[in-house]
Amino acid sequence: MRVVIAGGHGKIALLLAPLLTGSGHEVAALIRNPEHTDDVRGTGAQPVLCDLENAGADELADVVKGCDAAIFAAGAGPGSGVDRKYTVDLGGSVRLAEAAERTGVRRFLQISTMGAGRPPASGTDEVWAAYIDAKTQAENDLQSRDLDWTILRPGRLIDSPGTGLVTLAPPPVGRSDVPRADVAAVSAGLLPAVHTSGQTLELVSGHTPISQAIAQLAV
Repeated sequence: MRVVIAGGHGKIALLLAPLLTGSGHEVAALIRNPEHTDDVRGTGAQPVLCDLENAGADELADVVKGCDAAIFAAGAGPGSGVDRKYTVDLGGSVRLAEAAERTGVRRFLQISTMGAGRPPASGTDEVWAAYIDAKTQAENDLQSRDLDWTILRPGRLIDSPGTGLVTLAPPPVGRSDVPRADVAAVSAGLLPAVHTSGQTLELVSGHTPISQAIAQLAV
């Protein structure tokens, strides 16, 4: 399988790419900073310079064409303002999904966030509110498309080592922490799990092995 990952230098993507390449998949990782090239190559992925916020439709189509799956793992990140929540977390997902539709790439995994799908709580900081709203709109856009999509909403992301034990289920799942390493492992497992197409799933640490948690979603 050839997979394109948007947000190729993000923390989750750098953990996900070696899982995919180690399983024999080809990975094209989109980056906008050439200084990140060596980091991405170190995962076994092919770095592709492409600014998802500003790339033209034809450029994105050329990047995605020939892939079997697309993963949206991009985000504006800490310290970014309201505007970039919409240009990256929403606009980037929309643009990647458009390119996937245009080139016939049906499998699409969107890494969203727990809290999306409902309005931010009253009194929420404006940047966090914009982030939740952007993720919600990105989910809504993807759900409207003729793609084999799966939306993954992780809980509070932490950098502890992965445990391989999770709670993975349709919402609502109680909010809790989840290591980025486990998000990456779940993402790798979901990609070929076509029985999860059309599902929105929430993810936190739990007691079920990842492979079992994914298999149970077919029941």
